[in-house]
Amino acid sequence: MLIFNKLSYDNDMTEKEKMLCGKPYNASDKELRQQHLHAQQLCQRYNLIDPKNLRQRKALIRGLFKEVGVHFCIEQPFHCDYGFNISIGENFFSNYNVVILDCAEVNIGDNVLLGPNVSIFTSGHPVHPSLRNQGVMYAFPVRIGNNVWIGGNTVINPGVSIGDNTVIGAGAVVTKDIPANVVAAGNPCKILRTITDQDAQYYFRKMKF
Repeated sequence: MLIFNKLSYDNDMTEKEKMLCGKPYNASDKELRQQHLHAQQLCQRYNLIDPKNLRQRKALIRGLFKEVGVHFCIEQPFHCDYGFNISIGENFFSNYNVVILDCAEVNIGDNVLLGPNVSIFTSGHPVHPSLRNQGVMYAFPVRIGNNVWIGGNTVINPGVSIGDNTVIGAGAVVTKDIPANVVAAGNPCKILRTITDQDAQYYFRKMKF
């Protein structure tokens, strides 16, 4: 869960090290700008690959992400900040126009579905304008468990964890941890109900197989 900390600087660390461990950092740092530009170039290249060339698409993602499963599909276009903080499990699928701002780690489990226009944000800016104007940023990791379905146009905010088997309804804004085995939706995202064995009888609401 997201924790708000008082501003403190550690001058013995690089800006990248600060970013990766949840400390305030400055994204205009030369190393970070170069790595961000590299990821932008790879994303542009990925988005221009012929959609039928699945082998080339997968090879590029394997070179961009930290870890990937054997079977995955990321529809074009796709955008991320760095790529090296993203890990996806087996049978991952993301629909069109997914955005992952991976200034901190984004760990996604097996059999996860992301709807179109899903946005995962690990980074943010201080509330006070004087700090924002100094270029101060922060980043907290996001974790998505196994067998999770995230509906289209959902926004997942920094520091959030979503438990196994959970469904997040389209258009949700997830600002805090969501446990396993629930349906949740809304802005802010709230638990609507628990998923039960009875749900296996229906493919949509009360429409049976």
